[in-house]
Amino acid sequence: MMEGAGHPTILRLPWPPMQHILTAFSALDPLIALGVFVATAATDACYVAFTSAVVARKRLSAANWSSVWYMLSSFAVISYTENWVYVLFAAVGSWVGAFLSLTLLHQPGKAPAPIGSSPPE
Repeated sequence: MMEGAGHPTILRLPWPPMQHILTAFSALDPLIALGVFVATAATDACYVAFTSAVVARKRLSAANWSSVWYMLSSFAVISYTENWVYVLFAAVGSWVGAFLSLTLLHQPGKAPAPIGSSPPE
């Protein structure tokens, strides 16, 4: 607070514009938010599978995962360019997708192959 003309005034900062934030959140479509979350979770899972295929030098598998990865990520990007709040759903979906896919890839009792080793027969 600042003193001015005998009464306290509130210092107003130009950022963040609270009205714009409230407007962005109120314009959310729950189905689109869920779609962005699922698409980015699946995108990260595809990215993990793609990276695994590249490390294993599986060309066809890597190419397939790469195309699915880009198709899924385009949905999320198109959605959150309409409303920046969808980026929050994308971030959470990305975290969940990476965490779950690594959890499924590295199950207990199954040692990962060393980097650069030949793919299993």
